[in-house]
Amino acid sequence: MDSGETKRVRGYGKPPWIFRGRALYQLHLVKAETARALIPKEFRLVEAFGYTLGGFFLASYEDSPAGVFDELVVIAGTVWNPPTSCAWAAKVLVNSDEACEHGRKDVGLPSQVATFSKQPPKRKNRFLSILGFGGASATNQMEVSVSEMNSPASADPCHINLTTFVPAERVNKWRGPAVKLWLPSFSGRTNYNLNLLKYNCQIDCRVRAVSPLKVTKLSSHMGDITREQEDHECRSSGVAESGRLDSMENEQNLSLSVMLSKPILALEFSCLKMQVEAPVVISHCTKSPLRYS
Repeated sequence: MDSGETKRVRGYGKPPWIFRGRALYQLHLVKAETARALIPKEFRLVEAFGYTLGGFFLASYEDSPAGVFDELVVIAGTVWNPPTSCAWAAKVLVNSDEACEHGRKDVGLPSQVATFSKQPPKRKNRFLSILGFGGASATNQMEVSVSEMNSPASADPCHINLTTFVPAERVNKWRGPAVKLWLPSFSGRTNYNLNLLKYNCQIDCRVRAVSPLKVTKLSSHMGDITREQEDHECRSSGVAESGRLDSMENEQNLSLSVMLSKPILALEFSCLKMQVEAPVVISHCTKSPLRYS
């Protein structure tokens, strides 16, 4: 299925590439029509009752081939290419020019440079406190604002509320069991890499379930926009039903719809070591849809 030829490696050095830090992997139920507009037509979408499994991966790397940087990966859905099902990244935002260049040209990712602004929330998240996250001090929580640079929608960033990454020696709570995860992913079909690619990520970390992060879109003119309002906007515009990306603005709307979809599970990865293998070119894909109903 895959050819043995890997893509040429640039400033990152020879693979595998190692990343260390912390991350949160949040799974969402994403409408199948939204996901289909973001994935290549060569792939089969794994769906049930009109939904697929997507979400986002938010990471803070303290050591990597590009040094210290943050990353937000928007996962449109789950696609099928025998013998595995893999995630498809609709957008990758990083605050590192080197990481952006590597993602685009070596891994075939839709990478863009973004700013990651972190500050204590203006008001305490009472729901997280009730569940035991954040304790009595609001300083244990942090609001992360991610804004794509040189973007026509940069005035409408996506805001994410999350628990602060507290050093392990100051945390008495159990961080979860040590696990090894293998996460195969597809990429490519971008302006920088036209091939369809497949690459493997091996993750060694401690993992525990946490409360899902709240995602809101803050408009400079309209204030906070809820998931229900965003869904209504997408239905009204017909973007998700068009089955294709007609402009950068449409792509941003679709990616934001994924972020604002219904969360079902959030996993915190601490003591993270992620090993990424060089991608290989996929020579065959199955086009027919895969549905469970």
